[in-house]
This record gives sequence, structure tokens and C-alpha cells, in this order.
Amino acid sequence: MADVDTMLSLLGVLGAEVEREGDTVRISSEGIKSHEAPYEYVSRMRASIYVLGPLLARFGRAKVALPGGCAFGPRPVNFHVQALKTLGAEISVEHGYIVAEAKGLRGATITFERKSVGATIHTLITAVMVEGETVVENAAIEPEVVDVARFLKKCGAEIEGEGTDRIRVRGGKPLRGGCTYGVIPDRIEAATFVIASLITGGDVFVRGAKSEHMLAVLNKLREAGANVEIGDGGIRVKPSGRLKGRDVETSPYPGFPTDVQPLYMALMSLAEGVSVIREGIYPDRFKHAYELMRLGADIDVGEGYAVVKGVDRLTGAPVSGADLRGAAALVLAALAAEGESVVYGYEHIARGYENFTEKFRNLGANMSLEGEIT
Repeated sequence: MADVDTMLSLLGVLGAEVEREGDTVRISSEGIKSHEAPYEYVSRMRASIYVLGPLLARFGRAKVALPGGCAFGPRPVNFHVQALKTLGAEISVEHGYIVAEAKGLRGATITFERKSVGATIHTLITAVMVEGETVVENAAIEPEVVDVARFLKKCGAEIEGEGTDRIRVRGGKPLRGGCTYGVIPDRIEAATFVIASLITGGDVFVRGAKSEHMLAVLNKLREAGANVEIGDGGIRVKPSGRLKGRDVETSPYPGFPTDVQPLYMALMSLAEGVSVIREGIYPDRFKHAYELMRLGADIDVGEGYAVVKGVDRLTGAPVSGADLRGAAALVLAALAAEGESVVYGYEHIARGYENFTEKFRNLGANMSLEGEIT
């Protein structure tokens, strides 16, 4: 996916040796010499800010462009900045760059005002390089946070409490190279294919999906009438007929993920009855709703919520995705719509999905990229 390529390119610019072969990435950080992450890379992806803390801990200074990424409401980096300040950093913003300096970072107790996956991960990968003990209070408990902690521990880090609200890190010891680690399956990608199967009436087995990471989604889909089975090695979706409209509210893990909200809205647009979708993470994350209306969906958007009245059919139309999951949701709706649709904004989809069109074509979708020979 493009986000992985962006991060690898950024690491290469900083001086790391990076090799990618298929799904395997090899990285050596010994050659990192630069403490500056350029705008042209950081502007593509918010997670690029993750290099700020490690560069600061390594060099005593760091300069990282303010991050870009999906556009759906304000997502400030204040939690990231405040965490580093608590560890002893002096931080300013100059000409669009976050500039951080520190004569010596020290472990501390960091309490987040609300749970943040990005800020928790950023703090963990910084704290392992900082002398002393760091305690993260109100830490995010998402599977991705746990996975990062387990990777760091395999490399020699001392971390306790991952998967709980309090994570304890004993830092300052060098991490060892030669570590090999397999990352967890992407639960949002898995949810995308589960919902794609339901919206088209398909019969799909999502191999490798970890159902224990998706219980809020699977339970809500079953509540709506979906025929979803948890099997050995994946999730099976069988034709379920027309689903029933069911309300949902996004919340931090283990709640319903905000990243699945646009996909669920597409599904509910064809469900029987009315469903109310409340966005408890990013109240402005409803740009996809207006594009779904172009396909014939009946949606009223309020402040932090949307009311979806299921329609009997959607019809093809040109639509445009403004962010990663919103664009993917439009593709799912287009697959279920009558006639041809053109979905603009594929560059957003490419950020978070690998071989997106190829996987859907293998499932029988009539889908192609503009200019692609199929």
C-alpha cells in the first residue's frame, strides 16, 4: 500500500537502508544521519509524525513537517507534542515544521486527555529510547498498539501493560537488530471485504481475518441480519438477503471503529428501515454521505450524526472520495448500484489497500482503473 511505501521512502531519505520484497521489508537504521523529515513525504501521511520522537531521542533535535493525510475534520497533533514535552522536549512550530530539541529526554508519566492510537504508538517508540521509566495513562488499546508493543519487546524493549489503559516502558537500553516479526492482519481491510460481500449479496471467505479484533463490527452486522460465520482461519460471509437498518456509534476499541463507519453507511443505504450513525471519534467525518446521495442514497447529515433511510436501489453515477475509507465506501456502493459508476480519488484508496482492484476482480467485480488494460 502507498502508506507503507511513503514511510519506507521517508526512512530512506533519513539514511536508513530499506529493502522491500513482496510483503517482507528489511530495514537497517544504522545509517540514519538526518534529523529532518521533509514536507514532500510527511504531507502524504499523518503517521509520518512517528519519526519525530525517535529522531529527537537519537540526535537531541528533530525537524518534521506538519503531517498530512486524510481530510475529515480537525485532527491536531497536540497529544504527540505534549507527550514529548512531558519527556523533556522543547518544541516550536516554524515555517510549517515542528522543531524539537532536548538536551536529554527522561522518562515521565504521560496522561492523554482522550485515547489516541497515533499518540500512544508515537510515545511507545520514543519511550523505549529514553532513560528511565515512562508510564502512559489512558493509553489506546487497539490491536495495532498491542502489535507495535510486541514488536518492540521482541527487539529487546521492556514494556508492560499493552492492551490496557496503562502502559509502562523501561527505556534507555539499545534495541537489538536481527528481529523478525509478522504484523497482524488489517482488521479494517477485512471489514471492507465482509461488507462488500454483504452489499452485493456475495459468498466470500476472508482468509486470515482475526474475528477477535472485529467483534463490534461482526456483532452489529449480525444484528442487522447478516449471515457471518467465524471459521478456522478467517470469516465466511454468506448471502443474507436484505439487511435491517441498525443504529451504530463509533468509539475507541473495542467499540465500533470510525474507519468502518463510511463502509457501514454504504451498507445501510440499502438496508430496510432507518439507521442512525453517530460519529464519536471524528464528528465531521461525513463527506462520503453527500457522494452516496449522488448514487441515490437517502441520508440526512446532522452535527456528529447521519440518518440513513434505506432505499430499494442505488444507481450508477460519478462520485469522488475525499479520504481513504470514504473512497472505499463509494466503491462498495458502486458495486451494488445499477449501471456504471466512476469513483474519483483512487489515490486515497491506494494509501491503505494493497492490490485493491485486483482482489475485487478476483471476486467477480467488474472494476478497472482508468487507463488500465484488463
